[in-house]
Amino acid sequence: MSRPPVNPSDPADNSPGAPAGVPEGGSAAESGGVPAAGAARPAGVLIVSIVVALEATALLAAAGWYGVQLLTAAPVLSFWGAVFTLGLLLAFSTWLFAVARFLFRGYRWPRAGALVAQIFALTIGFPTLTGGYPLAGLAMLVPAAAAIVLLFDKGVIAFASRAGGAPPAL
Repeated sequence: MSRPPVNPSDPADNSPGAPAGVPEGGSAAESGGVPAAGAARPAGVLIVSIVVALEATALLAAAGWYGVQLLTAAPVLSFWGAVFTLGLLLAFSTWLFAVARFLFRGYRWPRAGALVAQIFALTIGFPTLTGGYPLAGLAMLVPAAAAIVLLFDKGVIAFASRAGGAPPAL
């Protein structure tokens, strides 16, 4: 028999039969964004958030380098294609920063975004590793593999189960 899911944004029911995951003092929003009072942030959430934030920083640095190359008139086949690529790098970097932040805060949706980003890193890391750049390939593969394993950890899944909803009106 399974229990009904607990929504951390609902007010606490302090009756003797209250579910175990509901804090006694109020909702998750009142307890600093942590899904349940007393539930510590697992180390896996911290590690995955750091890995994703570092990937976002690397993409931002690549976008900066790409932009400088574009402004210094480096030869390109299509100027607007290069501008589009720069926009994609900036957008993906912004998206990864959002994934890292909201995963750290315990939301549910960033787990999928982090998994997709790690699969992309694996897709780029393997050819890089076998193409003659072993250090760069390992720098992409090892954190991505660790993040994928940690994303499926029970503690990470339990912590990152907060559903996004409207903030309280008052």
